[in-house]
Amino acid sequence: MAEVVIIGGHGKVALLALPLLVEAGHTVTAVIRNPAHAPDIEAAGAIPLVLDVEHATQDELAAAFAGRDAIVWSAGAGGGDPRRTYAVDRDAAVRSIDAAAQAGVRRYVMVSYLCAGPDHGVPEGDSFHAYAEAKAAADAHLRASGLDWTILGPAALTLEEPTGHIDVAPLREGAERKVSRANVARTIVAALDLDETIGRTIEYVDGTSRIREALARV
Repeated sequence: MAEVVIIGGHGKVALLALPLLVEAGHTVTAVIRNPAHAPDIEAAGAIPLVLDVEHATQDELAAAFAGRDAIVWSAGAGGGDPRRTYAVDRDAAVRSIDAAAQAGVRRYVMVSYLCAGPDHGVPEGDSFHAYAEAKAAADAHLRASGLDWTILGPAALTLEEPTGHIDVAPLREGAERKVSRANVARTIVAALDLDETIGRTIEYVDGTSRIREALARV
């Protein structure tokens, strides 16, 4: 099994993914900014690593990644402040990608969002614009990195219970554009396990296909 680092380890998706990754046999290090969150990480079976990715250098990130097998980006600035959104969701993400390459960690899974990209269509005056621009840049950098990458593009996130089933884009007519965070956590685990997801951008919603089967078909 793999040595996995998950960045944004105290986020809602990450906290759901940590015990699943541990249950799958992985050794998981969760990168967190606030040391007060360490007990939550340990309760999930993972190892906390206090590191502020917004301000960490590439060398500091590479040192944290050394000897690992895979990186999962599940961090986010949380919106509201465009400056910080660019600093975390674009600049820190890009540094983490370059740090993975520097540390010799080839596998990288990025949690992005449905319809991310340069043609996101979010107008400049919209509060979501900075996030859309930041994610488009980070995703593009990952695709060009030469790493064994997977980009996960979940729809609008909910707090519903996991169904274990998704639909992968192109979406069926009338499909609701939402997905539970618990299902996203399961897609992270499956993506790490399935070589079929390498080099793929996978956009999805809650749906009708078992997660592993849906991802294996992309």
